[in-house]
Amino acid sequence: MKKIVMKFGGTSVGTGENIRHVADLVTKYAKDNKVAVVVSALAGVTNSLIETGCQAKKSDEKHIQTFTAELRKKHTDAISTAITSKAIQKEVAQITENTIAELEKVLTGICYVGEITPKSKDYVMSFGERLSAPIVWGAIKDHKAESQCFTGKDAGIVTNSNFGEADPLMNFTAHLIRERLSPLLEKNIIPVVTGFIAADQDGVVTTVGRGGSDYTATILGVALQVDEVWIWTDVDGIMTTDPKIVPSARMLPQLSYQEAAEMAIFGAKAMHPRALGPVSKENIPVRIRNTAHPENPGTLITKEPIANAKEAVKAVAMIKDVAMLNVYGAAMVGAPGSYAKVFDVLGKNSINVMMISAAASEANISMVIKRGLLGRAVSNLEIALQERGGIVSEVTTEDDVAVIAVMGANMKGTLGVASKIFSTVAKKGINIRMIAQGSSELNISFVVKEKDGAAVVRAIHEEFNLDKN
Repeated sequence: MKKIVMKFGGTSVGTGENIRHVADLVTKYAKDNKVAVVVSALAGVTNSLIETGCQAKKSDEKHIQTFTAELRKKHTDAISTAITSKAIQKEVAQITENTIAELEKVLTGICYVGEITPKSKDYVMSFGERLSAPIVWGAIKDHKAESQCFTGKDAGIVTNSNFGEADPLMNFTAHLIRERLSPLLEKNIIPVVTGFIAADQDGVVTTVGRGGSDYTATILGVALQVDEVWIWTDVDGIMTTDPKIVPSARMLPQLSYQEAAEMAIFGAKAMHPRALGPVSKENIPVRIRNTAHPENPGTLITKEPIANAKEAVKAVAMIKDVAMLNVYGAAMVGAPGSYAKVFDVLGKNSINVMMISAAASEANISMVIKRGLLGRAVSNLEIALQERGGIVSEVTTEDDVAVIAVMGANMKGTLGVASKIFSTVAKKGINIRMIAQGSSELNISFVVKEKDGAAVVRAIHEEFNLDKN
Protein backbone atom coordinates (compact mmCIF):
# COMPACT_ATOMS: atom_id res chain seq x y z
CA MET A 1 0.00 0.00 0.00
CA LYS A 2 1.50 3.30 -1.12
CA LYS A 3 1.05 6.75 0.36
CA ILE A 4 0.39 9.29 -2.42
CA VAL A 5 -0.32 13.02 -2.63
CA MET A 6 -2.35 13.78 -5.78
CA LYS A 7 -2.54 17.32 -7.09
CA PHE A 8 -5.17 18.33 -9.66
CA GLY A 9 -4.58 21.50 -11.70
CA GLY A 10 -7.11 24.06 -12.92
CA THR A 11 -7.91 22.25 -16.18
CA SER A 12 -8.43 18.96 -14.29
CA VAL A 13 -11.08 20.70 -12.17
CA GLY A 14 -12.28 23.02 -14.96
CA THR A 15 -15.92 21.84 -15.04
CA GLY A 16 -18.37 19.76 -13.01
CA GLU A 17 -17.77 16.75 -15.33
CA ASN A 18 -14.01 17.08 -14.80
CA ILE A 19 -14.45 17.21 -11.02
CA ARG A 20 -16.63 14.09 -11.16
CA HIS A 21 -13.84 12.37 -13.10
CA VAL A 22 -11.26 13.55 -10.50
CA ALA A 23 -13.40 11.98 -7.75
CA ASP A 24 -13.54 8.73 -9.79
CA LEU A 25 -9.74 8.67 -10.02
CA VAL A 26 -9.15 9.54 -6.37
CA THR A 27 -11.58 6.95 -5.00
CA LYS A 28 -10.25 4.28 -7.40
CA TYR A 29 -6.67 4.73 -6.16
CA ALA A 30 -7.77 5.20 -2.54
CA LYS A 31 -9.02 1.58 -2.45
CA ASP A 32 -5.42 0.28 -2.39
CA ASN A 33 -3.45 3.36 -1.28
CA LYS A 34 -3.51 6.11 1.30
CA VAL A 35 -4.32 9.27 -0.65
CA ALA A 36 -4.22 13.01 0.13
CA VAL A 37 -5.55 15.45 -2.50
CA VAL A 38 -4.46 19.00 -3.37
CA VAL A 39 -6.59 21.10 -5.73
CA SER A 40 -6.12 24.28 -7.74
CA ALA A 41 -8.84 26.83 -8.43
CA LEU A 42 -11.24 26.17 -11.32
CA ALA A 43 -9.58 27.06 -14.65
CA GLY A 44 -9.27 30.83 -15.10
CA VAL A 45 -10.65 31.78 -11.68
CA THR A 46 -7.37 32.95 -10.06
CA ASN A 47 -6.65 35.26 -13.00
CA SER A 48 -10.12 36.80 -12.84
CA LEU A 49 -9.74 37.28 -9.05
CA ILE A 50 -6.40 39.09 -9.50
CA GLU A 51 -7.89 41.28 -12.24
CA THR A 52 -11.02 42.14 -10.24
CA GLY A 53 -9.02 42.67 -7.04
CA CYS A 54 -6.74 45.16 -8.79
CA GLN A 55 -9.70 46.92 -10.45
CA ALA A 56 -11.77 46.98 -7.23
CA LYS A 57 -9.86 50.00 -5.94
CA LYS A 58 -11.44 52.09 -8.69
CA SER A 59 -14.74 50.27 -9.28
CA ASP A 60 -18.13 50.38 -7.60
CA GLU A 61 -20.20 47.88 -5.64
CA LYS A 62 -22.36 47.10 -8.67
CA HIS A 63 -19.36 45.88 -10.68
CA ILE A 64 -18.26 43.73 -7.72
CA GLN A 65 -21.74 42.19 -7.42
CA THR A 66 -21.76 41.36 -11.16
CA PHE A 67 -18.40 39.60 -10.79
CA THR A 68 -19.39 37.60 -7.69
CA ALA A 69 -22.68 36.60 -9.36
CA GLU A 70 -20.74 35.16 -12.33
CA LEU A 71 -18.39 33.36 -9.94
CA ARG A 72 -21.33 31.98 -7.96
CA LYS A 73 -22.96 30.64 -11.14
CA LYS A 74 -19.72 29.01 -12.36
CA HIS A 75 -19.32 27.14 -9.06
CA THR A 76 -22.99 26.23 -8.51
CA ASP A 77 -23.09 24.78 -12.07
CA ALA A 78 -20.02 22.70 -11.21
CA ILE A 79 -21.65 21.52 -7.97
CA SER A 80 -24.84 20.33 -9.69
CA THR A 81 -22.85 18.36 -12.30
CA ALA A 82 -20.11 16.98 -10.04
CA ILE A 83 -22.35 15.79 -7.18
CA THR A 84 -25.48 13.64 -7.46
CA SER A 85 -26.58 13.52 -3.79
CA LYS A 86 -28.97 16.41 -3.05
CA ALA A 87 -27.86 16.52 0.61
CA ILE A 88 -24.16 16.88 -0.31
CA GLN A 89 -25.03 19.39 -3.04
CA LYS A 90 -26.85 21.50 -0.46
CA GLU A 91 -23.94 21.30 2.01
CA VAL A 92 -21.35 22.37 -0.61
CA ALA A 93 -23.63 25.09 -2.01
CA GLN A 94 -23.91 26.58 1.50
CA ILE A 95 -20.09 26.67 1.87
CA THR A 96 -19.86 28.31 -1.59
CA GLU A 97 -22.47 30.90 -0.65
CA ASN A 98 -20.64 31.82 2.60
CA THR A 99 -17.28 32.03 0.81
CA ILE A 100 -18.64 34.28 -1.95
CA ALA A 101 -20.32 36.54 0.62
CA GLU A 102 -16.91 36.90 2.33
CA LEU A 103 -15.20 37.66 -1.02
CA GLU A 104 -17.80 40.33 -1.77
CA LYS A 105 -17.02 42.04 1.56
CA VAL A 106 -13.26 41.94 0.87
CA LEU A 107 -13.66 43.44 -2.63
CA THR A 108 -16.05 46.11 -1.31
CA GLY A 109 -13.49 46.99 1.37
CA ILE A 110 -10.79 47.44 -1.31
CA CYS A 111 -13.24 49.56 -3.31
CA TYR A 112 -13.89 51.87 -0.29
CA VAL A 113 -10.24 52.14 0.80
CA GLY A 114 -9.14 52.67 -2.80
CA GLU A 115 -6.01 50.52 -2.63
CA ILE A 116 -4.95 46.87 -2.75
CA THR A 117 -1.92 45.85 -0.69
CA PRO A 118 0.15 42.65 -1.23
CA LYS A 119 -1.56 41.32 1.91
CA SER A 120 -5.13 41.95 0.66
CA LYS A 121 -4.17 40.71 -2.84
CA ASP A 122 -3.14 37.33 -1.33
CA TYR A 123 -6.44 37.24 0.57
CA VAL A 124 -8.41 37.86 -2.67
CA MET A 125 -6.38 35.23 -4.59
CA SER A 126 -7.04 32.60 -1.92
CA PHE A 127 -10.75 32.44 -2.83
CA GLY A 128 -10.23 30.40 -6.02
CA GLU A 129 -9.01 27.33 -4.16
CA ARG A 130 -11.38 27.95 -1.27
CA LEU A 131 -14.27 27.64 -3.75
CA SER A 132 -12.95 24.62 -5.69
CA ALA A 133 -11.80 22.35 -2.82
CA PRO A 134 -15.26 21.89 -1.22
CA ILE A 135 -16.69 20.79 -4.60
CA VAL A 136 -13.95 18.15 -5.01
CA TRP A 137 -14.52 17.10 -1.39
CA GLY A 138 -18.29 16.80 -2.03
CA ALA A 139 -17.72 14.75 -5.20
CA ILE A 140 -15.45 12.33 -3.29
CA LYS A 141 -18.09 12.00 -0.52
CA ASP A 142 -20.66 11.40 -3.26
CA HIS A 143 -18.58 8.32 -4.20
CA LYS A 144 -19.25 6.97 -0.67
CA ALA A 145 -15.65 7.64 0.42
CA GLU A 146 -14.77 9.39 3.68
CA SER A 147 -13.12 12.77 3.21
CA GLN A 148 -12.33 16.04 5.00
CA CYS A 149 -11.69 19.47 3.49
CA PHE A 150 -8.91 21.86 4.59
CA THR A 151 -7.44 25.15 3.48
CA GLY A 152 -3.62 25.09 3.32
CA LYS A 153 -3.76 27.23 6.46
CA ASP A 154 -5.97 24.69 8.30
CA ALA A 155 -3.77 21.81 7.11
CA GLY A 156 -0.85 23.46 8.88
CA ILE A 157 1.21 25.22 6.19
CA VAL A 158 2.93 28.13 7.94
CA THR A 159 5.06 30.61 5.98
CA ASN A 160 6.92 33.87 6.46
CA SER A 161 5.02 37.11 5.69
CA ASN A 162 6.44 37.60 2.20
CA PHE A 163 3.00 38.07 0.59
CA GLY A 164 2.70 36.84 -2.99
CA GLU A 165 5.71 34.54 -2.77
CA ALA A 166 5.76 33.27 0.82
CA ASP A 167 8.27 30.62 1.91
CA PRO A 168 7.13 27.79 4.18
CA LEU A 169 8.72 27.32 7.59
CA MET A 170 9.32 23.67 6.73
CA ASN A 171 10.05 22.10 10.13
CA PHE A 172 7.10 23.73 11.88
CA THR A 173 4.85 23.07 8.86
CA ALA A 174 5.84 19.38 8.65
CA HIS A 175 5.08 18.95 12.36
CA LEU A 176 1.60 20.54 12.05
CA ILE A 177 0.67 18.65 8.85
CA ARG A 178 1.68 15.30 10.41
CA GLU A 179 -0.33 16.11 13.52
CA ARG A 180 -3.46 17.11 11.54
CA LEU A 181 -3.47 14.85 8.47
CA SER A 182 -1.58 11.63 9.37
CA PRO A 183 -4.36 10.35 11.69
CA LEU A 184 -6.87 10.76 8.81
CA LEU A 185 -4.71 8.80 6.37
CA GLU A 186 -4.35 6.02 8.95
CA LYS A 187 -8.17 5.73 9.01
CA ASN A 188 -8.35 5.90 5.17
CA ILE A 189 -10.05 9.31 5.27
CA ILE A 190 -9.05 11.38 2.22
CA PRO A 191 -7.93 14.94 3.10
CA VAL A 192 -8.68 17.50 0.36
CA VAL A 193 -6.39 20.51 0.73
CA THR A 194 -6.48 23.84 -1.12
CA GLY A 195 -3.29 24.42 -3.10
CA PHE A 196 -1.48 27.78 -3.18
CA ILE A 197 -2.78 29.05 0.20
CA ALA A 198 -0.99 29.14 3.55
CA ALA A 199 -0.81 31.49 6.54
CA ASP A 200 1.96 33.32 8.35
CA GLN A 201 2.63 32.88 12.08
CA ASP A 202 -0.08 35.42 12.91
CA GLY A 203 -2.64 33.38 10.94
CA VAL A 204 -2.84 35.95 8.11
CA VAL A 205 -3.51 34.33 4.70
CA THR A 206 -0.46 34.13 2.41
CA THR A 207 0.08 32.52 -0.99
CA VAL A 208 3.16 30.55 -2.02
CA GLY A 209 3.48 32.15 -5.47
CA ARG A 210 3.58 30.79 -9.00
CA GLY A 211 3.17 27.02 -9.27
CA GLY A 212 1.67 27.28 -5.81
CA SER A 213 -0.57 24.21 -5.87
CA ASP A 214 2.36 22.03 -7.00
CA TYR A 215 4.35 23.53 -4.13
CA THR A 216 1.57 22.70 -1.65
CA ALA A 217 1.57 19.11 -2.96
CA THR A 218 5.32 18.68 -2.49
CA ILE A 219 5.22 20.30 0.99
CA LEU A 220 2.50 17.80 1.96
CA GLY A 221 4.48 14.98 0.34
CA VAL A 222 7.56 15.75 2.43
CA ALA A 223 5.62 16.31 5.67
CA LEU A 224 3.68 13.03 5.28
CA GLN A 225 6.75 11.17 3.91
CA VAL A 226 4.78 9.79 0.95
CA ASP A 227 6.01 7.29 -1.65
CA GLU A 228 5.17 9.54 -4.61
CA VAL A 229 3.61 12.91 -5.47
CA TRP A 230 1.36 12.76 -8.56
CA ILE A 231 0.72 15.96 -10.50
CA TRP A 232 -2.41 15.40 -12.61
CA THR A 233 -2.58 17.77 -15.56
CA ASP A 234 -3.83 17.90 -19.17
CA VAL A 235 -0.71 16.42 -20.85
CA ASP A 236 0.65 12.85 -20.83
CA GLY A 237 3.92 13.93 -19.28
CA ILE A 238 6.93 16.05 -20.19
CA MET A 239 7.65 15.97 -23.92
CA THR A 240 10.91 16.17 -25.91
CA THR A 241 9.51 19.38 -27.44
CA ASP A 242 6.22 21.13 -28.19
CA PRO A 243 4.15 18.64 -30.27
CA LYS A 244 2.63 21.62 -32.12
CA ILE A 245 6.09 22.27 -33.62
CA VAL A 246 7.21 18.63 -33.97
CA PRO A 247 4.24 16.21 -34.18
CA SER A 248 6.61 13.24 -33.59
CA ALA A 249 7.71 14.63 -30.18
CA ARG A 250 7.55 11.87 -27.58
CA MET A 251 6.98 11.69 -23.87
CA LEU A 252 10.03 11.41 -21.62
CA PRO A 253 9.56 8.47 -19.22
CA GLN A 254 12.04 9.75 -16.61
CA LEU A 255 13.91 12.92 -15.68
CA SER A 256 16.09 14.11 -12.82
CA TYR A 257 14.91 16.93 -10.52
CA GLN A 258 17.51 19.23 -12.12
CA GLU A 259 16.37 18.45 -15.65
CA ALA A 260 12.71 18.96 -14.69
CA ALA A 261 13.55 22.31 -13.07
CA GLU A 262 15.39 23.46 -16.21
CA MET A 263 12.45 22.42 -18.39
CA ALA A 264 9.88 24.08 -16.16
CA ILE A 265 11.70 27.38 -16.51
CA PHE A 266 11.29 27.02 -20.26
CA GLY A 267 7.56 26.53 -20.09
CA ALA A 268 7.40 22.73 -20.38
CA LYS A 269 4.17 21.51 -18.72
CA ALA A 270 6.29 20.44 -15.79
CA MET A 271 6.49 21.76 -12.27
CA HIS A 272 7.59 25.11 -11.05
CA PRO A 273 11.25 24.77 -9.91
CA ARG A 274 10.23 26.12 -6.50
CA ALA A 275 7.87 23.19 -6.07
CA LEU A 276 10.66 20.68 -6.70
CA GLY A 277 12.73 22.09 -3.81
CA PRO A 278 11.16 20.15 -0.90
CA VAL A 279 10.98 16.75 -2.68
CA SER A 280 14.49 16.91 -4.15
CA LYS A 281 15.93 17.32 -0.63
CA GLU A 282 13.99 14.28 0.63
CA ASN A 283 14.31 12.28 -2.60
CA ILE A 284 10.55 11.75 -3.03
CA PRO A 285 9.65 10.88 -6.66
CA VAL A 286 7.16 13.05 -8.54
CA ARG A 287 5.02 11.82 -11.43
CA ILE A 288 3.37 14.04 -14.07
CA ARG A 289 0.16 12.32 -15.27
CA ASN A 290 -2.75 13.07 -17.59
CA THR A 291 -6.25 13.14 -16.09
CA ALA A 292 -7.69 12.23 -19.52
CA HIS A 293 -5.35 9.21 -19.96
CA PRO A 294 -4.89 7.70 -16.49
CA GLU A 295 -3.66 4.43 -18.06
CA ASN A 296 -0.49 6.31 -19.09
CA PRO A 297 2.24 6.13 -16.38
CA GLY A 298 3.46 9.66 -17.24
CA THR A 299 6.89 11.16 -16.57
CA LEU A 300 8.68 10.17 -13.37
CA ILE A 301 10.97 12.79 -11.79
CA THR A 302 13.65 11.38 -9.46
CA LYS A 303 17.04 12.31 -8.03
CA GLU A 304 19.16 10.65 -10.73
CA PRO A 305 18.39 10.37 -14.44
CA ILE A 306 17.99 6.81 -15.79
CA ALA A 307 21.28 4.99 -15.14
CA ASN A 308 21.62 3.50 -18.62
CA ALA A 309 20.46 6.57 -20.56
CA LYS A 310 23.10 7.51 -23.09
CA GLU A 311 21.50 10.45 -24.89
CA ALA A 312 23.15 13.77 -24.14
CA VAL A 313 20.22 15.91 -25.26
CA LYS A 314 16.75 15.07 -23.94
CA ALA A 315 14.61 18.00 -24.97
CA VAL A 316 14.51 21.27 -26.87
CA ALA A 317 12.18 24.17 -26.13
CA MET A 318 11.34 27.50 -27.72
CA ILE A 319 10.35 30.54 -25.71
CA LYS A 320 8.51 33.25 -27.59
CA ASP A 321 7.30 36.69 -26.40
CA VAL A 322 10.83 37.63 -25.39
CA ALA A 323 13.14 40.47 -26.42
CA MET A 324 16.87 41.06 -26.37
CA LEU A 325 18.32 44.08 -24.62
CA ASN A 326 21.93 45.06 -25.38
CA VAL A 327 23.79 47.54 -23.20
CA TYR A 328 27.09 49.04 -24.49
CA GLY A 329 29.58 51.34 -22.82
CA ALA A 330 33.36 51.73 -23.01
CA ALA A 331 33.19 53.15 -19.46
CA MET A 332 31.95 49.74 -18.22
CA VAL A 333 35.35 48.15 -18.93
CA GLY A 334 37.21 47.55 -15.67
CA ALA A 335 34.63 49.55 -13.68
CA PRO A 336 33.63 47.39 -10.69
CA GLY A 337 29.89 47.29 -10.12
CA SER A 338 28.87 48.48 -13.59
CA TYR A 339 26.86 45.29 -14.26
CA ALA A 340 25.36 45.57 -10.79
CA LYS A 341 24.06 49.04 -11.64
CA VAL A 342 22.34 47.69 -14.77
CA PHE A 343 20.67 44.81 -12.88
CA ASP A 344 19.76 47.10 -9.98
CA VAL A 345 17.74 49.34 -12.32
CA LEU A 346 15.93 46.34 -13.84
CA GLY A 347 15.29 44.73 -10.44
CA LYS A 348 13.84 47.91 -8.94
CA ASN A 349 11.41 48.07 -11.88
CA SER A 350 10.28 44.43 -11.40
CA ILE A 351 11.91 43.28 -14.65
CA ASN A 352 13.14 39.71 -14.48
CA VAL A 353 16.21 38.87 -16.58
CA MET A 354 15.77 35.41 -18.11
CA MET A 355 19.18 35.03 -19.74
CA ILE A 356 22.49 36.92 -19.74
CA SER A 357 25.58 36.91 -21.92
CA ALA A 358 28.53 39.23 -21.42
CA ALA A 359 31.73 39.62 -23.43
CA ALA A 360 35.08 39.24 -21.64
CA SER A 361 35.91 42.76 -22.88
CA GLU A 362 33.19 43.96 -20.45
CA ALA A 363 32.17 46.57 -23.03
CA ASN A 364 28.71 45.08 -23.59
CA ILE A 365 26.13 42.90 -21.93
CA SER A 366 23.13 41.23 -23.60
CA MET A 367 20.00 40.17 -21.73
CA VAL A 368 16.72 38.47 -22.57
CA ILE A 369 13.54 39.76 -20.90
CA LYS A 370 9.79 39.40 -21.50
CA ARG A 371 8.80 41.34 -24.62
CA GLY A 372 6.05 43.29 -22.87
CA LEU A 373 8.60 44.80 -20.44
CA LEU A 374 10.99 46.08 -23.11
CA GLY A 375 9.77 49.70 -23.22
CA ARG A 376 9.90 50.02 -19.44
CA ALA A 377 13.39 48.47 -19.34
CA VAL A 378 14.88 50.78 -21.98
CA SER A 379 13.43 54.02 -20.62
CA ASN A 380 14.46 53.25 -17.04
CA LEU A 381 17.97 52.16 -18.04
CA GLU A 382 18.55 55.32 -20.07
CA ILE A 383 17.34 57.62 -17.29
CA ALA A 384 19.11 55.84 -14.43
CA LEU A 385 22.44 55.21 -16.11
CA GLN A 386 22.77 58.80 -17.28
CA GLU A 387 22.28 59.83 -13.67
CA ARG A 388 24.90 57.36 -12.48
CA GLY A 389 27.85 58.82 -14.29
CA GLY A 390 27.08 57.80 -17.86
CA ILE A 391 28.69 54.34 -17.81
CA VAL A 392 26.36 53.26 -20.64
CA SER A 393 26.70 54.89 -24.03
CA GLU A 394 24.03 52.95 -25.92
CA VAL A 395 21.04 50.67 -25.31
CA THR A 396 19.75 48.68 -28.30
CA THR A 397 16.91 46.17 -28.55
CA GLU A 398 15.61 43.35 -30.74
CA ASP A 399 12.00 42.40 -30.16
CA ASP A 400 11.58 39.81 -32.95
CA VAL A 401 13.58 37.02 -31.28
CA ALA A 402 12.98 33.67 -29.58
CA VAL A 403 15.09 31.69 -27.11
CA ILE A 404 15.94 28.08 -27.96
CA ALA A 405 16.91 25.97 -24.93
CA VAL A 406 18.55 22.55 -25.39
CA MET A 407 18.52 20.40 -22.25
CA GLY A 408 19.79 17.12 -20.81
CA ALA A 409 21.76 15.98 -17.74
CA ASN A 410 24.15 13.90 -19.86
CA MET A 411 25.28 16.99 -21.77
CA LYS A 412 27.65 17.44 -18.86
CA GLY A 413 30.90 15.75 -19.80
CA THR A 414 29.75 14.80 -23.32
CA LEU A 415 32.14 16.33 -25.81
CA GLY A 416 30.92 18.10 -28.92
CA VAL A 417 27.30 18.71 -27.94
CA ALA A 418 27.55 22.49 -28.40
CA SER A 419 29.39 22.18 -31.74
CA LYS A 420 26.75 19.72 -32.99
CA ILE A 421 23.93 22.09 -31.95
CA PHE A 422 25.51 25.13 -33.57
CA SER A 423 26.56 23.37 -36.79
CA THR A 424 22.94 22.08 -37.10
CA VAL A 425 21.71 25.67 -36.88
CA ALA A 426 24.41 26.88 -39.30
CA LYS A 427 23.42 24.23 -41.87
CA LYS A 428 19.95 25.80 -41.89
CA GLY A 429 21.55 29.17 -42.73
CA ILE A 430 20.28 30.67 -39.47
CA ASN A 431 22.24 33.25 -37.50
CA ILE A 432 22.58 32.99 -33.70
CA ARG A 433 22.21 36.34 -31.92
CA MET A 434 23.35 35.42 -28.39
CA ILE A 435 24.48 32.31 -26.44
CA ALA A 436 24.43 31.41 -22.73
CA GLN A 437 25.47 28.25 -20.90
CA GLY A 438 25.52 27.83 -17.14
CA SER A 439 28.22 25.90 -15.29
CA SER A 440 25.68 23.11 -14.59
CA GLU A 441 26.00 22.26 -18.32
CA LEU A 442 22.41 20.99 -18.22
CA ASN A 443 21.26 23.60 -20.65
CA ILE A 444 22.57 25.54 -23.63
CA SER A 445 20.36 28.50 -24.53
CA PHE A 446 20.68 30.74 -27.54
CA VAL A 447 18.71 33.46 -29.30
CA VAL A 448 17.54 33.41 -32.94
CA LYS A 449 15.06 35.50 -34.89
CA GLU A 450 11.53 34.39 -34.00
CA LYS A 451 10.67 33.53 -37.62
CA ASP A 452 13.51 30.93 -37.56
CA GLY A 453 12.59 29.45 -34.15
CA ALA A 454 10.37 26.55 -35.24
CA ALA A 455 12.86 25.51 -37.96
CA VAL A 456 15.69 25.43 -35.40
CA VAL A 457 13.63 23.32 -32.96
CA ARG A 458 12.77 20.83 -35.72
CA ALA A 459 16.39 20.62 -36.91
CA ILE A 460 17.79 19.97 -33.40
CA HIS A 461 15.01 17.47 -32.58
CA GLU A 462 15.90 15.56 -35.74
CA GLU A 463 19.70 15.85 -35.37
CA PHE A 464 19.63 14.32 -31.86
CA ASN A 465 16.95 11.72 -32.79
CA LEU A 466 14.68 12.88 -29.98
CA ASP A 467 11.66 11.19 -31.54
CA LYS A 468 13.35 7.75 -31.13
CA ASN A 469 13.20 5.86 -27.87
